[in-house]
Amino acid sequence: MIMGWEENMKYNEKIKMFKDVFAPKSGEKVLFLVDIPHDTIKDNKAWKDRRKMAQEWYTIFREMGTEAGFSVNWLEYEATGVHNSPIPLETLDIAQKSNLVIAMTEYSASSSLAPIARTQDTITRCASMPMVEKRMEETAFKADYKEVQKYATALHRMLNNAIAAEVLFSTHDKLFIDLRNRDAISEAGDCIKKGQFINFPSGEAFKAPYEAEKDEIKEFGTSKTHGIWPVRYDGELVKYIVKNNKIVEIIGDGKKAEEMRLFFKENDSRRNIAELGIGCNPKAVVTGNALEDEKVGLHIAYGMSTHIGGKVKSDTHMDIVYAKNCPVEGTTLTLNNKDGSTTELIKDAMLRYDLLK
Repeated sequence: MIMGWEENMKYNEKIKMFKDVFAPKSGEKVLFLVDIPHDTIKDNKAWKDRRKMAQEWYTIFREMGTEAGFSVNWLEYEATGVHNSPIPLETLDIAQKSNLVIAMTEYSASSSLAPIARTQDTITRCASMPMVEKRMEETAFKADYKEVQKYATALHRMLNNAIAAEVLFSTHDKLFIDLRNRDAISEAGDCIKKGQFINFPSGEAFKAPYEAEKDEIKEFGTSKTHGIWPVRYDGELVKYIVKNNKIVEIIGDGKKAEEMRLFFKENDSRRNIAELGIGCNPKAVVTGNALEDEKVGLHIAYGMSTHIGGKVKSDTHMDIVYAKNCPVEGTTLTLNNKDGSTTELIKDAMLRYDLLK
């Protein structure tokens, strides 16, 4: 097939990005992983477009592999229907025998893939791309990832130095997050060494809050995470009352509030405050897609935290984003540091990049 000048330029840009980010080597096994609709889990246009995008990337990788001497495989599995629910064991078994796994899925497989990448003596590195959209090739994928790495490294250091974070929302609600006894993780956009796990597009640092599991309470006491956590769902404002790092009550009279009461009642582990994350990709934009939205600024998650250094297992991990132009904006985030000082890291819902340079 003969490509036009513009198509050829974009093709070469993708190859450069693939080599910079993934660096597939001779003899390696690359696996593209996609989930597919089935039964009551219905297909949609964005999902179809994502599978088409995955096929485009797969084709380019096949061409690169023919030249460089690595193999590329394609694997489909039935969608779980819930973000970060466990993927099928047979799928996981094939993934952990691969050197590079690129998961372009509708429902996030991160909580299943992260442990196999980070286990001892692994050969695997993984890039999880739930809800990825082709338009991101013109936004977050175009970031200068050397610059992103500097920002992510600085945030990683700041979060490790923090024992707490205080968030003031534009709704005037406040949430205090206990960050003791946990290690931060950063994702700068490279996935070239075994044991690495990233979301892609990348650019963030994050830390699981102190949950105060039974083996920790005697030494460190209960979790100090508390306050009011506001979330807006399609115009409906729901407020979560948080005590000891758990959602204990839901304020709201609407349909979504009732839906979330049932959701948390079904599985108590979902109530866990699982993550404080800060995005640092200057090319990322807010569109309502959490994969890219969370790379813009502040995000907080509930549910599972074991895959990011916490101690709570669950059947979901859901990020809520508070960057500029999100339905509820995190107006201020202040880190309380080990030395007693404070750092106002997010102001007017914007990450203060000047502090990261």
